Amino acid sequence: MNAIICENLCKTFQQGEEIITGLDQVAIAVKEGEFVCLSGPSGSGKTTLLNAMGGLDTPDSGEITVGGKRVDQLGKAELADMRLHNIGFVFQAYNLIPVLSARENIEFVMQVQGVDSDERQRKSMAILKDVGLAGLGERRPAQLSGGQQQRVAVARAIVNQPVLVLADEPTANLDTHSATQLMDLFQQLNRERNITFVIATHDERVMAYCRRLIRMQDGKIVADIDREASAEKTRAGQRPTTAANE
Repeated sequence: MNAIICENLCKTFQQGEEIITGLDQVAIAVKEGEFVCLSGPSGSGKTTLLNAMGGLDTPDSGEITVGGKRVDQLGKAELADMRLHNIGFVFQAYNLIPVLSARENIEFVMQVQGVDSDERQRKSMAILKDVGLAGLGERRPAQLSGGQQQRVAVARAIVNQPVLVLADEPTANLDTHSATQLMDLFQQLNRERNITFVIATHDERVMAYCRRLIRMQDGKIVADIDREASAEKTRAGQRPTTAANE
């Protein structure tokens, strides 16, 4: 089953007198449990595509289906509810609420969902342990390292058991050790919980983890590489398939 399907997405932006193409007839399907990277230079469209997938931005045309629901047809209230229950977001700037503790940042999502306080605390403490932050739940973001803050952001993203986690340059502000720890965590969550990850990145450290690599340029998908299948073909002496439409 597909976690997300995008069909013929187009998006343009006005920049002064110039029209910038963000997405140009982009079509992609991501199956449940996949671990996918969107790569490409700045301005290639990867963040625009990620934002469209998450309902944070609206394409000019095309269709987006997440967990069987047409995202592009939802009203504001329905879209907010869909994001709340079906999609987790991880941003490079963490986007934690500075006056709340790590535990309270995680519980904020469940509070909006109407989960009672005892259940919120039980789940937040469990997820803190899962992401390696047991005992740090009462610290505020300023009392945590960058890597620890990003782990809190991951915990917040997955606590509601989303269909899909979208991560935009999640390692951009992390050193090599913290970036490796984060990607190990993503891989573990993907493997053990079957969470689908789509990660926009230009970080080679991140790309090394992804089983499927989608390269973008000028708003188009220029290559869609299944690394496992390519590795098998290479071992068998066949030429790997790299073109998006092959």
